[in-house]
Amino acid sequence: MRRSYQSRKLARHSRKPAELLLVPMIDIFTVLVTFLLMTAVFSRTVILQLNLPAAQTEFKEPPPGLVLEVLVRKDMLVVADRNTGPLAPIPDTDKGHDYEALTDYLKRVKAKFPEKTEATILLEPDTPYDQVVQVMDHVRVFEQGEGANVVQAELFPDISMGDAPAADAAGGAAPAVPPAAAPGGHP
Repeated sequence: MRRSYQSRKLARHSRKPAELLLVPMIDIFTVLVTFLLMTAVFSRTVILQLNLPAAQTEFKEPPPGLVLEVLVRKDMLVVADRNTGPLAPIPDTDKGHDYEALTDYLKRVKAKFPEKTEATILLEPDTPYDQVVQVMDHVRVFEQGEGANVVQAELFPDISMGDAPAADAAGGAAPAVPPAAAPGGHP
């Protein structure tokens, strides 16, 4: 038994430490870095700056001229001026909101007010995110073809967002008056 203990001790001291193989590890890291760089190129993120309205404690008189608003309703888009009210209702098509009609109308507005760059988009509650992005894109820029190239032209790039006012009831009916003692009633 003593001999086996001595032989084990001798074998333990004569072992070489295990080598760390770096070449396969470098190969794996090379493939991993290459893969990460290739996928990072295809996942670009576009950040769009929004100018949200600031909280105001005092009433500020709006400047004269057009204050462009685009109201996003469930069944239509409405282009309006904050001072004068609705300018152009744009009803939905069978496929949803008519973004092309919105762009066409906004081009005419831009032709009359070329110095204007700001617009406000007013949203109803529970407006889908895709509709918000589509309206923002069509208010900001439009595409026009120049020969074989398609060029984006600026409309109203400074966008603010807010809540749309409640839709008016048709006809503006007055609220019902509760029954009360009519004048000239019985004593």
